[in-house]
Amino acid sequence: MTRRDFLAASTSSAAVLVTAAPSWAALDPNKARSLIDDLVAAINKVIASGKSEAAMYRDFEAIFRKYADTSYIAAYAMGVDGRRATSAQKSAFSDAFISYIGRKYGSRFREFIGGRLEVNEVRPLKDFFEVSTTAYLRGEKPFEVSFHVSDRTGKHLFFNMFIEGVNLLLTERTEVGAMLDKRGGNIDAMIEDLKKAG
Repeated sequence: MTRRDFLAASTSSAAVLVTAAPSWAALDPNKARSLIDDLVAAINKVIASGKSEAAMYRDFEAIFRKYADTSYIAAYAMGVDGRRATSAQKSAFSDAFISYIGRKYGSRFREFIGGRLEVNEVRPLKDFFEVSTTAYLRGEKPFEVSFHVSDRTGKHLFFNMFIEGVNLLLTERTEVGAMLDKRGGNIDAMIEDLKKAG
């Protein structure tokens, strides 16, 4: 059992549920679709820009900050370790994490150069909406990229993304946990590692 396994086992299930499943407010399917329409247009614009890799990553980070519920995603990624982090550490982690996401998922979207994303449909799932899109890449079979949208913050933002079924929230919680385990639970050291990852 790793240190994180022990922490997770020691945390009450109610507290975990509060972290993992906040209460979403009333949602508008048209606004959910509009958000992803705008998000997809922004991604497609970067894909077609012909910019350098570094410039594209900066653009993808800006897109993530604009269209994603970054506070929720960062808190979910830190998981139970967020309970022992200071306010300064949480803030530093959030900034490093968002930049890391821009690089990591920006590199995936760079694979779409010469291709495009198209929005398909909006469907209700529990207390949020899933907006599905199709990625068309040159020489490859189309595949689904979907977004989960809520208005937890008072405006519609996506709080999870799936690329070919790979779940952003769960993937990044695992990645951050592995970084913490490598550093023996040292949050500051993990944050420094995160700044270089992607």
